Amino acid sequence: MNTLASQCRDTATRARQAAIELASVPAAAKAAGLRAAATRIRTDVDAILAANALDIAAAPGFGLTAAAIDRLTLDAKRVEGIAAGVEAVADLPDPVGEVLEETTRPNGLVVRKIRVPLGVVFFIYESRPNVTADAAAVALAAGNAIILRGGKEAAHSSARIVESMRAAIADSGLPVDSVQLVDTPDREAVGEFLKMDDLIDIVIPRGGEALIRRVCSEARMPVLKHFTGNCHVYVDKAADLAMAKAITVNAKCQRMGVCNAAESLLVHKDVADRFLPEVAGALAGFHVEIVGDEATRRLVPAAGPATEADWATEYLGPKISVAVVDSVDAAIEHVNRYGSRHTDSIVTADRTAADRFTSRVDTAVVMVNASTRFNDGGELGLGAEIGISTDKLHARGPCGTKELTTYKFVVTGSGQVRA
Repeated sequence: MNTLASQCRDTATRARQAAIELASVPAAAKAAGLRAAATRIRTDVDAILAANALDIAAAPGFGLTAAAIDRLTLDAKRVEGIAAGVEAVADLPDPVGEVLEETTRPNGLVVRKIRVPLGVVFFIYESRPNVTADAAAVALAAGNAIILRGGKEAAHSSARIVESMRAAIADSGLPVDSVQLVDTPDREAVGEFLKMDDLIDIVIPRGGEALIRRVCSEARMPVLKHFTGNCHVYVDKAADLAMAKAITVNAKCQRMGVCNAAESLLVHKDVADRFLPEVAGALAGFHVEIVGDEATRRLVPAAGPATEADWATEYLGPKISVAVVDSVDAAIEHVNRYGSRHTDSIVTADRTAADRFTSRVDTAVVMVNASTRFNDGGELGLGAEIGISTDKLHARGPCGTKELTTYKFVVTGSGQVRA
């Protein structure tokens, strides 16, 4: 009987076998397979856009916001970006086989600590078709097999991208089941995979808080969490205010529906009267609603009152919470209390203030005089990412090829026996 459980187990079993084969594939062969996948994505652009059009047509029925539809939408330029992202991963050094440490013991044993793939990755993610290609590329480059479970809102787009990538993988002589897409909309499939700690090495959920909490509750294998992005920009009293304005507007408005967009703005009291009216006008040009504390509302009459919940909210849209703080320490306290350990930025010309902020803010990525939008695998030189981990183990921040590896000890002797 071909039950859902047996279907899921068959998928995981094939992924496990692919991972075993892929672990010893030379770097050049993996890179060639990824370049072939990029070429195939470009060749199949019309078919990918046709599939995406089906998803866009269905989007209103899923109740997607304008920001969510923007994340879902592909055009020729975005498909080219997907292909380029896969190529960028292919161009990265292969982490597999890197010798992290090597020592020789007094008895002559040579002990090497060597980077190896994690194995099988189960990746659950939101409705962004580019993530399908990025995750598959990063996993394969690090020698892992990946099982992809994308959102139903991007089902057609993701399936077509995976079809292109699998065809290229097969043509390149790599194990085709290195990349598999769960094609059933049944939510119970997730639960089935989360039981398979004998076949799946790690699960990475990237989506809403409810999904992540469910995965953490049910998973029998380690979970690498991509939690919410309540990102902050703190404008210090020593900030260049023109720079601070440009950074704030970019961090909030360049693309609002993404996890590294700024959701909270903190401003030192000594510059608030000069900075806040100016930046509020700039944000108004992007139709951004401001909610703030009493000091903010005195300086920006159009601002509404911020609730306690506002300080901790990831809006993913045209809204931002704003607070005036007395010091860099007050800003740090606010970030650590309400932030999500994703990305936080300080704008300042004071090196001491910058060092204090970067050392005391508990976050995966800290920016100094730069937009939060740079917390991205491609922007930080990882080629692409499978997610931005807000965990501390075993990886933190953007997760690229190295973050999808672990290590093993290889000990070489010449006949030694232990007394």
